[in-house]
Amino acid sequence: MTAETSRDRVLARIRAAIADAPEVPEPPRDYLTVHESGDPRAVADLLADNLADYRAVVHRVTPAGLAAAVAGVLAAAGARRVAVPDGLPAGWLADCDAEQVADRPGQPLTARELDGVDAVVTGCAVAIAETGTIVLDAGPAQGRRLLSLVPDLHVCVVRLPEQLVASVPLALPRLDPARPQTWISGPSATSDIELDRVEGVHGPRTLHAVLVADTDA
Repeated sequence: MTAETSRDRVLARIRAAIADAPEVPEPPRDYLTVHESGDPRAVADLLADNLADYRAVVHRVTPAGLAAAVAGVLAAAGARRVAVPDGLPAGWLADCDAEQVADRPGQPLTARELDGVDAVVTGCAVAIAETGTIVLDAGPAQGRRLLSLVPDLHVCVVRLPEQLVASVPLALPRLDPARPQTWISGPSATSDIELDRVEGVHGPRTLHAVLVADTDA
């Protein structure tokens, strides 16, 4: 017989206290799910504006210019070693001179190795225009959560329009709640009691969002 723990006792008391409580009604779902016109260019512009407002650096390129844009960001930052998640298209780093350090299932980078990289390049699961948020869910080209939290520079590629939605209610159905999610709105930042902003404490100090569209959107 398994010994009863404090957790078991607390949960038992909660269950007993709510045993006769009425069923919780379904919350109303008649709110607006989007506030934009739905025009793809307008939604893309809103994403770019809100990302910039959160102090991310935004690049808008066509597929043909993606490799050069990523290489330019890494070179300008002086990144010598870049972490590469599993499934990242090789073409994204085709123009990159930095050493590419692969992080693969079964062969993940150690804490020491990850601490030694200067940057990471990832894709994303979805981007939300109204909140200026990019969501990663550890899928292909995104890698483990650590990859987007430890390196000081994060270069994130967003494919438009397929990975872009206008609002959070439109983003949630695209995401699997069982997967580990990282919601990113600009570089990591915090403020002390004097409201002095400090970046890079809980994640990358610098975020570059590369928005890739078939036209110069």
